[in-house]
Amino acid sequence: MASTNKFFWYELMTSDHAAAQVFYEKVVGWRLKPFPADGHPYTVLEAEGRGIGGIMPIPPEAAANGMQPCWVGYLHVADLDEAVAGLRAAGGGVHHILDPIPHVGRIAVVADPQGAMFNLLQPDGPDMQPLPPCTIGTVGWHELHGKDWETAFDFYSARFGWSKSGSMDMGAMGVYQFFAMEPAPEGAECSATIGAMYNDPQAPRAYWLFYIHVDAIDAAIDRITAHCGTILVGPQEVPGGTWIVNAQDPQGAVFALVAPKR
Repeated sequence: MASTNKFFWYELMTSDHAAAQVFYEKVVGWRLKPFPADGHPYTVLEAEGRGIGGIMPIPPEAAANGMQPCWVGYLHVADLDEAVAGLRAAGGGVHHILDPIPHVGRIAVVADPQGAMFNLLQPDGPDMQPLPPCTIGTVGWHELHGKDWETAFDFYSARFGWSKSGSMDMGAMGVYQFFAMEPAPEGAECSATIGAMYNDPQAPRAYWLFYIHVDAIDAAIDRITAHCGTILVGPQEVPGGTWIVNAQDPQGAVFALVAPKR
């Protein structure tokens, strides 16, 4: 399967489902599409007519255990049972395995050895062709914030076959290690299957941060602040000439944006 062992779906778990829909529709420009779900509302986020993620309320049991609003990435797996067994053997943790969801598939809520949460999904149905890289509303960069990127990389490499693709010395902050979930197409200017890992002394816990493509970073910042979001880092130009910003939505979930221009 073309997308196996790569992030391919991104989900916001939030404390205010209705407010989060309004915020991200205005900030990113996603089209919102209700999805029939048992027991809780679910909204699919569409870019160019294709679903790329969703918004749902934090489950009551998770909220009772202190879960805060956050974005969670889904890794595509061909066989959930095999993937869960391999993840445990590689030092990862398994929080919960959900019952099969009709027209969606089988899901496991898991974590890497540092505790960074993500989900595994064995989809129910054929693969969809990915949208072109850099499409507005898609995720263009995956960044793991943690305390031990070397251990983290060994885990993802051994379990999912990811590879190193260069690095950058960040001085006192150490190494910013680039990785690829698959080889980038020749001549591609950007890819949805790349990212980096680094040791973030400011991170209270290990977590994944996802960078969403927008048209221009300053206009996106204006939309964030106009709708009660908070800018955490940036705007900042990064190698390659693109611009980024790290932000927090009104409910407290951290996200990031990337754009080709200021």
